[in-house]
Amino acid sequence: MPAPIRLRELIRTIRTARTQAEEREMIQKECAAIRSSFREEDNTYRCRNVAKLLYMHMLGYPAHFGQLECLKLIASQKFTDKRIGYLGAMLLLDERQDVHLLMTNCIKNDLNHSTQYVQGLALCTLGCMGSSEMCRDLAGEVEKLLKTSNSYLRKKAALCAVHVIRKVPELMEMFLPATKNLLNEKNHGVLHTSVVLLTEMCERSPDMLAHFRKLVPQLVRILKNLIMSGYSPEHDVSGISDPFLQVRILRLLRILGRNDDDSSEAMNDILAQVATNTETSKNVGNAILYETVLTIMDIKSESGLRVLAINILGRFLLNNDKNIRYVALTSLLKTVQTDHNAVQRHRSTIVDCLKDLDVSIKRRAMELSFALVNGNNVRGMMKELLYFLDSCEPEFKADCASGIFLAAEKYAPSKRWHIDTIMRVLTTAGSYVRDDAVPNLIQLITNSVEMHAYTVQRLYKAILGDYSQQPLVQVASWCIGEYGDLLVSGQCEEEEAIQVTEDEVLDILESVLISNMSASVTRGYALTAIMKLSTRFTCTVKPALLERMPVMEKITTNGPTEIVQTNGETEPVVLETKPPPSGLQPASQANDLLDLLGGSDITPVIPTAPTSKPASAGGELLDLLGDLNLTGSPVSAPAPQIAQPPFLLDGLSSQPLFNDIAAGIPSITAYNKNGLKIDFTFERSNTNPSVTVITIQASNSTELDMTDFVFQAAVPKTFQLQLLSPSSSVIPAFNSGTITQVIKVLNPQKQQLRMRIKLTYNHKGSAMQDLAEVNNFPPQSWQ
Repeated sequence: MPAPIRLRELIRTIRTARTQAEEREMIQKECAAIRSSFREEDNTYRCRNVAKLLYMHMLGYPAHFGQLECLKLIASQKFTDKRIGYLGAMLLLDERQDVHLLMTNCIKNDLNHSTQYVQGLALCTLGCMGSSEMCRDLAGEVEKLLKTSNSYLRKKAALCAVHVIRKVPELMEMFLPATKNLLNEKNHGVLHTSVVLLTEMCERSPDMLAHFRKLVPQLVRILKNLIMSGYSPEHDVSGISDPFLQVRILRLLRILGRNDDDSSEAMNDILAQVATNTETSKNVGNAILYETVLTIMDIKSESGLRVLAINILGRFLLNNDKNIRYVALTSLLKTVQTDHNAVQRHRSTIVDCLKDLDVSIKRRAMELSFALVNGNNVRGMMKELLYFLDSCEPEFKADCASGIFLAAEKYAPSKRWHIDTIMRVLTTAGSYVRDDAVPNLIQLITNSVEMHAYTVQRLYKAILGDYSQQPLVQVASWCIGEYGDLLVSGQCEEEEAIQVTEDEVLDILESVLISNMSASVTRGYALTAIMKLSTRFTCTVKPALLERMPVMEKITTNGPTEIVQTNGETEPVVLETKPPPSGLQPASQANDLLDLLGGSDITPVIPTAPTSKPASAGGELLDLLGDLNLTGSPVSAPAPQIAQPPFLLDGLSSQPLFNDIAAGIPSITAYNKNGLKIDFTFERSNTNPSVTVITIQASNSTELDMTDFVFQAAVPKTFQLQLLSPSSSVIPAFNSGTITQVIKVLNPQKQQLRMRIKLTYNHKGSAMQDLAEVNNFPPQSWQ
């Protein structure tokens, strides 16, 4: 076979691919050649093929078939083969594959190899992907290498020991003797890895933490030598000597000094030196200063040292780097509770961060600003936060409004200031105010007795002509309903009172009711306010609005003829009218209620002729009461034509609602598809033989519920249809329940009944919709 292409040539070829498909074709072709070479046990080019396979693995293509070839390379005596083999093992193997256990003996042999570079390969591989079983078997060899005088091997052995401790914590004590002389090493690489190993042991064992606290003076001495030493080209980074080692030592000191007075006192001086002598013009120095601040805040440091640390964070807030400003705000937020006064000195700088363009910095600055609010600065801080609320992005408004509410409730200097602040939030945050804020604000207003007149006046002026901010309108509607009498009285001690009439107040509430921007909850607040004002206003609200219903008389079907509109056509309906008792005018009261609530736009369930609208309004009120068995009827002025929807009068009959003829009408299946079945059963109304009552029953035979079920129906113009509310919107699965719904059909001409139905529901995560025609009604249902 010809020699396989080299890795460089493969990389060059793959990079020439213009499309993903072309690259995939190249990879598949090369993988096929590599597989063929593996099958022929080609030892000459195995290293080259595995190297190419690793490159393809890094591109995201499968390379698991090269795992055993990596083991063969590891067992080779050539260093180049071992290097590729160990690299492949680290990339392609982990403890989820049992094949990695086959490496244990090879790694053990290489850890005892005469060449340090082979030993280094074995240590790197074990420290990267060694399982707990491998770590137990090879921990002894690692511990031996940790004691060797070779710096190259000691730093790799220290990192490998960290991995062994993470996998098998009970082996920690094995490495304790080897750590005694680690900090005496002059080599910075060994020092760095030794500090990492000590940190891991202290974090995992309280006994080790107590044992290594005696090393604090030695760590302090190493750190002092680093910051006081001159220029060293080997360790210099941007003018600072080995910042990586300094950061590691500071982290270890933080762990050792936590909750320990003696250790904390021993490191106070060196922490102050690091904080004052570190150059801040470069990011390297800022990293060391940030780690120093965290250490000072975490140990039992002196108060002056803590002030110094917070001042460093304050300088960070002036840095042009956004990451540094964000880190400073996060750190100040963690320390504000313990060092409140020190953080307060940087309040103006923190508030300036609210104007930052970065949203992460804005959020941290907002949280820290609320943490800084107290009784002394509440006026100034609220002014800044209200300005921020007015200009911030929508995602901040809800949290900012809630924070202002809490801070104002806790630190308000006066009730008037508190009310004004709440008003400003309601008018600024708009609908972003959370729902729980409305009842809390109502409770606050209720408890401020002396501010009731002032509050209702401010709220009234705030919603004039603007109903877009729903929480504001809800609070205003409640206050107007509760304190409307104070509003029209023209008395307000806090500011100049406005002159408002009762009609103007009711006009505002009516505008809230009919506004397209008003939610259903807001309309509920407005309706409640109108009911309350019926007891507070004397001349505008109708006194009979909430009085007891009058006695109603039964309406029979023999009397003068009147005209009822049915789907655009007219049909004679016979009704008997009786003169009303003197002094009772419930029909006019019904009209008054419709006028008050915007009745000009209300349409009855069954449309009636224009000439019969007053009586129709009365019929709507009766329908709201349900099928009550009353002894009277709504009374209106005697007139030859009074239109009453026949369906709405069915419930007023004292006779049985359905006659016995309906018992002989057979039921039908109107729809049966996709597991949904709809049956129709029929009954005939006693009060009007032309009315057929159809009860639908919807069942579901599938294994999942059908939700959001809606049944709609339409009939020809010669019929009139009334569809009542269903019993539920969910049809249970496995026919374990049904939905029922009533349809009333008026068929005055006794024609054959025809109906078109529309079904919509959600099933198995999809929206379903279907149309069907029902033409198989039994003759008894319409004759």
